[in-house]
Amino acid sequence: MSNIKALNWRYATKKFDNSRILSEEKVKVLKQAFNLTATSYGLQPLKMLIISNKDTQRKLREFSMNQQQVDTASHVMVICIEDRVDEEFITNYFKRVKHVRETPEEILKPFHDFLIDDFKTKEVEEIEAWAINQAYLALGTLLTVCAAEEIDACPMEGFEPEKYDEFLNLHDKNLRSVLVLPVGYRSADDDFSKFKKVRRPIDEVIIEMD
Repeated sequence: MSNIKALNWRYATKKFDNSRILSEEKVKVLKQAFNLTATSYGLQPLKMLIISNKDTQRKLREFSMNQQQVDTASHVMVICIEDRVDEEFITNYFKRVKHVRETPEEILKPFHDFLIDDFKTKEVEEIEAWAINQAYLALGTLLTVCAAEEIDACPMEGFEPEKYDEFLNLHDKNLRSVLVLPVGYRSADDDFSKFKKVRRPIDEVIIEMD
């Protein structure tokens, strides 16, 4: 399937076929896609929970405005932001860069020091907003890869993050939930899958400049 055909095929799935489960290979692809997503400075202030336990999914539905996608999906992915993006977090990133790319420390030090100083000047709320932006980048990557792999998905903001955090013990992991993505395969009787996609004309949303 071409990229554009895949994007036309995808939709926000309203009803999953709960008898169909993603293969381990498909789940592995989504894990890799999440890890390969673009993030600002490459810092990856994110982690993702992958939930396939049906009892857990049923409980999470209670905190998700009772949306049926949460407990009928094959898996539920919860995109979380790191509670602390501090000097230690940034330094650990540069240690990985040094190890993977074998880059001399003196080459990395100016950028390392710049980021440390930059983040020290930011308020906690600024860093949180920045991290949430990275979560949306990851969500976009996952939705695109899901379409390419013919995996159905439903991006969700409509949930109670505080209750997710408490139920999943995210505070102990220094994480906060920001987005939910149920994935699986559409039900044959999900009428929304048959609707034509509605978008503004391309010439209304694209501005070409000389």
